Amino acid sequence: MKIAMVGQFPPHFGGVGVHIHTLSKKLVEEGHEVYVITYPHKEIKDIDGIHVIGTKGLNIPGVRGLMFKKNAKKALEKLLEKEDIDIIHGHYLFPAGAAAVEVGKKHNIKTYVTAHGSDMFELYKSQPWIRSTIRNVLKDADGVFAVSNALKHEIVATGVVGIADKIKLSWNSVDIDKFSPKQNTTFKDEHKLTDKPIVMFVGNLIKRKNVDSLLEAKKIANSDYYLVVVGDGPLYKNLTKKVKEENIRDVIFTGSRSDVENVIPSCDVLILPSFSESFGLVLIEALACGKPVIGSDVGGITEIINDDVGLFVNPKKVSSIAKAIDKIINDENFRVVLSMNARNRALDFSEVDIPYDEVK
Repeated sequence: MKIAMVGQFPPHFGGVGVHIHTLSKKLVEEGHEVYVITYPHKEIKDIDGIHVIGTKGLNIPGVRGLMFKKNAKKALEKLLEKEDIDIIHGHYLFPAGAAAVEVGKKHNIKTYVTAHGSDMFELYKSQPWIRSTIRNVLKDADGVFAVSNALKHEIVATGVVGIADKIKLSWNSVDIDKFSPKQNTTFKDEHKLTDKPIVMFVGNLIKRKNVDSLLEAKKIANSDYYLVVVGDGPLYKNLTKKVKEENIRDVIFTGSRSDVENVIPSCDVLILPSFSESFGLVLIEALACGKPVIGSDVGGITEIINDDVGLFVNPKKVSSIAKAIDKIINDENFRVVLSMNARNRALDFSEVDIPYDEVK
C-alpha cells in the first residue's frame, strides 16, 4: 500500500517526528511505500526508504505552522497527481490533521489522524478560535489515534459524535537497539562531568515542560549533582539568564542535540517535570538506556513510570521535585535497583504497532 504521512519529521526535532519516523520505517520494512510531507527545512532528504517532501515557507517555529495547512494541502494534491495513495495520515490535529482530512475527504481516500497531546491539552483548551476546526477534524477523520489513554479520554470528552467508536490507542514506541545501555558515549568527557552524578532533562524549553522548577529545585537540593538541560526553545535565554544571575551552580545547557541516544546513557537519572504531558517519549528512551526516571504525576507519564523504575513528583511543588532527585542521587542502592528494572520496562514499549485496519 501507499501511505502519505503529514506532520513533523526529521531533521525537525520532537516527539511527533520520532513517532512518524518509527511508524514509517516499520511500514517500509513490511513492504509498503511511505511519503512524508513535512515542514520546510533546507536539509530535507529521503531516509530509511521513506520519501520525504518539504513544504515551502519559513522554517521559524511559531510562524511555519500558520502556513503549513495550506502548503501541506498543496503538497498532498501534487503527490496525488503522481501516486495512487491508499491512506493519508495526519499527525497532530492542527494544522497537519486538518490538511490531511480535507484532502482525504475531497478525494475519498481513507484518512487517519493522530493526536499527540498538546493539540488537545493546550491548543484545544486555550485557543477557542481553533476548537471548531479540531472538532471537525475529529468528526471527519475515518479513524483517530491517541498516543496515551489520558489523551484518548480527553478526546472522547469533546463529545464529538461517533468519536468513541473510531478512536483507539496507538502507543509511542522506542527503538531499543538505538537507545541502549551499551551505547558508547563521550558526553561526560566532552563536558568534563565525571566527578558527580548527572540529572538530565531532554525536551523543548517551553513553559509546559517546567524547567524553571528544576532550577529552583537545584537551589534547595540536599544532593550534589550536575543538572544537564538538553534542548532549545523560546525560554532558552530566560533560563540561562536565571542560572547566571542567581548563581545556580553545576547547570549545563547543551542546546538541541540530534544524537540524544548518545547523550542519555551518560546520565544517572532522567527527569520530566511537565505540567501536562500526553505521553513522555523521552522517558521510555531513558528506560531503554537503563536509566531511572522521575516524572510528573500527570497524563501519559502515569502510564509509563511505576515503582520499579522511578518516582512521581508534583510539578507544582519545587520541594517535591527536589526530594525525588535527592532520593535517587543520595541512595545509590535504590538507584541501582531502578536501573536494573528500567530496560525491562522499556521492552513493553518496543513493539511498533501498525494501526491501520487495512494493513492488518
